[in-house]
Amino acid sequence: MVTRELDDGVRIAQLFASELVGHGAALADVSVTDADPDVTPTADGALAYRVRADGATLAAVFVHPDRARIEFEAGPEAALGAAREVDLRVRPKASEPPLTVVFVEDGAEVKRALRVVEAVVDSNS
Repeated sequence: MVTRELDDGVRIAQLFASELVGHGAALADVSVTDADPDVTPTADGALAYRVRADGATLAAVFVHPDRARIEFEAGPEAALGAAREVDLRVRPKASEPPLTVVFVEDGAEVKRALRVVEAVVDSNS
């Protein structure tokens, strides 16, 4: 049996977007907007799409050659705590407004990243 990890940033971002819009329940009001279907990953990260709920931007998703990066502008504290809880690589970003950056380095981490979005949605309710 061959084990292959999904470590392509574009594919990880596509999988994450697919899970976001198909999840329902706590994420029923979440949408993917401003998507760039022809996004090319860069070392610094290229904007793939934004994640919104009830018209407000929750996060922006960027693609790198080997991972996706989610920058949460809504609920940065909730995102930080939830990402740590589900064991994703995460760091606060000292910017104005403050952001929380979550790294999704493998397709298997997408489900855990969904839990971070759920925590952010809950914190903004």
